[in-house]
Amino acid sequence: MKKLILVSVLCACTSMAFAQWGEEELSEKPKFKERLFFGGGLGGGFSSTISSISVYPLVGAQVTPRLATGAQFTYRFTKYNYTNSPDLTMNDYGVSPFVRFKVFQTVFLHAEYEYLNYQIPDPTNQGEVDRKAFNSFMAGGGFFQPVGRRAGIFFMALYNFSYDQINSPYASPLVIRAGITAGF
Repeated sequence: MKKLILVSVLCACTSMAFAQWGEEELSEKPKFKERLFFGGGLGGGFSSTISSISVYPLVGAQVTPRLATGAQFTYRFTKYNYTNSPDLTMNDYGVSPFVRFKVFQTVFLHAEYEYLNYQIPDPTNQGEVDRKAFNSFMAGGGFFQPVGRRAGIFFMALYNFSYDQINSPYASPLVIRAGITAGF
């Protein structure tokens, strides 16, 4: 269990995102192309029993200088390495439309709806997996520290209001994300 917690923390802390979210102000009437941002994130965790790799591409647009909206996509590959039974591999995927509001220069509020289609080991049939879908509404806030013109460091804490201890793909209702952003 300690390894699983360590893997989860490692995935959250090693996530790297690449998107535009700097200090630049939008011009009076920016073109749509100037308001778009692209990017994504990477995550991973490895132990003797579980290996996980995650990819999170995203696309968004600044609606106003303080408000942005977009969608993040999720793909996660997980492999369980068992010693006395066959290894299990699982593929999870989903989409998360989001909205962010910049409260201050470095503080923002974030809300998202997440649809996640995920696999879990079947408790009744060893070596098999079940596929489930889970919908989450998450909200919270974060801190963004610019480093240069189009780069920065962020930390975000979200609360999953749809958390269900039995059916949720998450171990806790608290979702922590941290990383480095760099604009394109």
